[in-house]
Amino acid sequence: MSGSDYSEASDERARNEDGDQEKFHLFGRQKPVHSSLGGGIPADVILWRNKQISGGLLAGSTVIWLLFEHIGYHLIPFVCQSLIFSLATLFLWSNLSFFVKKSAFEFPEMSLPEELCASIALLLSDRCNKAFSFFREVALGKDLKKFLYTILGLWAVSVIGSWFDFLTLVYMTFVMLLTMPLFYEKNEDQVDSYARKATAKLKRQYSTLDEKVLQKLPKVPFIAGSKQQ
Repeated sequence: MSGSDYSEASDERARNEDGDQEKFHLFGRQKPVHSSLGGGIPADVILWRNKQISGGLLAGSTVIWLLFEHIGYHLIPFVCQSLIFSLATLFLWSNLSFFVKKSAFEFPEMSLPEELCASIALLLSDRCNKAFSFFREVALGKDLKKFLYTILGLWAVSVIGSWFDFLTLVYMTFVMLLTMPLFYEKNEDQVDSYARKATAKLKRQYSTLDEKVLQKLPKVPFIAGSKQQ
């Protein structure tokens, strides 16, 4: 290969690498953020397309969290007293509307669609079955790396969970759900660039760890013996 051909091949390879870097998206996303979130009303709420609903959900969740965490309210009294107030207001309005010459409030009939309940049940069962299958594979002792990753992940979750109570974790998750996707959509290029660099660095560190530690760990002898028997 001549010098000019080698130079052209190097330039072409560099362009391809640049193109791969430009195509990198967080979590391997290939679609727009709105489509990746499933589209429709849920994605509109998460990305603040409908600011009234998104703001109302954020404000409502903050009020509920403050009631439970700082005022000392409890869930069951909160639900019951909210229902008492709502039912009493509607009951009085329905009976007094005739005297004040106002039309009575027509409370709509509410019912959960069977298709929605069935899809939620199928989704939950699928996720639970995948979790059970994953933990079963870890417990069988066939993959040491997966076992170490699982133990490390559970330990990290337990440490984070010890810092906050359950309600605070739920509230923080909900706030992140309503803020992080919007932040990512508005700063997509910068976030993808940092994520690409961080991913490359983590891969290099994992390769070093795998070469110096994981590959030198002893194999479990009784697994091979049990398979031969």
